[in-house]
Amino acid sequence: MSDHKIKVGITQGDINGIGYEIIFKALADNRILESFTPVIYGSSKVAAYHRKALNIANFSLNSIRTPDDAHPKRVNIINCLDDEVRVELGKSTTIAGDAAFKALELAVQDIKSGAIDVLVTAPINKKNIQSEKFNFPGHTEYLAQQAESDEVLMLMVSDYLKVGVVTGHMPLKDVTKYITIENIVEKLKILDSTLRIDFTIRKPRIAVLGLNPHAGDEGVLGNEEEEIIIPAIEKAKEAGIMALGPYAADGLFGSSQLKNFDAILAMYHDQGLAPFKALAFTNGVNYTAGLPFIRTSPDHGTAYDIAGMNKADKESFLNAIYLAVDAYKNRQENQKLAKNPLKNFDRNELEYKE
Repeated sequence: MSDHKIKVGITQGDINGIGYEIIFKALADNRILESFTPVIYGSSKVAAYHRKALNIANFSLNSIRTPDDAHPKRVNIINCLDDEVRVELGKSTTIAGDAAFKALELAVQDIKSGAIDVLVTAPINKKNIQSEKFNFPGHTEYLAQQAESDEVLMLMVSDYLKVGVVTGHMPLKDVTKYITIENIVEKLKILDSTLRIDFTIRKPRIAVLGLNPHAGDEGVLGNEEEEIIIPAIEKAKEAGIMALGPYAADGLFGSSQLKNFDAILAMYHDQGLAPFKALAFTNGVNYTAGLPFIRTSPDHGTAYDIAGMNKADKESFLNAIYLAVDAYKNRQENQKLAKNPLKNFDRNELEYKE
């Protein structure tokens, strides 16, 4: 794979948000094109509208029909929309939702066929994108269905913190129904595997959070820890996963113990994402583990309130691109090692045996 220049598919996201702004800013330095070839799924017309609104002069796009036509030293764009599309900065519209889906749909087709190597998605509005074709709480669930992946894991990633969640986009009142031994073990298996294969961590240490305050206080504040989470941790250990806990969320995130773990598994969305974003909001990345392909996104939303104002921070989106490229290389390297018949290689643990 050393001679292969990675093609990064980038979806435009909601055309009324900050998607194009963070894309432009992330790809503004031409030196970045030495590392990969970007292919934006969007609209030349919409891109031109945003360039004008942001007063960005020196940024050109190479219009192509398929990723095979991509120029390796240019920022390429595939037109997914007709010319009648209307941009209304800062507003949630059905047109914007439809435009976001069309770009996503084509990009997913291309990554499934191998036409692009990784997928980086700009933020969507989870309400206006809803339609007969997209009836999902967010990107993660749609991608899982398209990839025919039974289980995936939302994993938030920064330089020093990785946080996965057992339950993702669902109402809080429904969370306890999905906190089962089977679900926790499955998420731990995905997390352990992606840490080994995509992040090249040989022996991951995973902290598992409790569901209740103070991790239940030995049953005083709830029994899920004793009846579900601890048995799940023990079962994961039997499968060779170094899972530890359960830990109280407030105590762990506020302590020096964080550095002792390679990742944290939270029980529900806000339990993991609220502290993650408080600690790493400007540079965090959303990584979908458990897919047959690499997908990342920034850890923020459409930011309608600052759309078109040239105030958006590119760091999270830029980190999403870098992480996608690095994870792709790591996964390819591990696949090559696993296929090498000259090595005594344990495919389950992805480490050499004496």
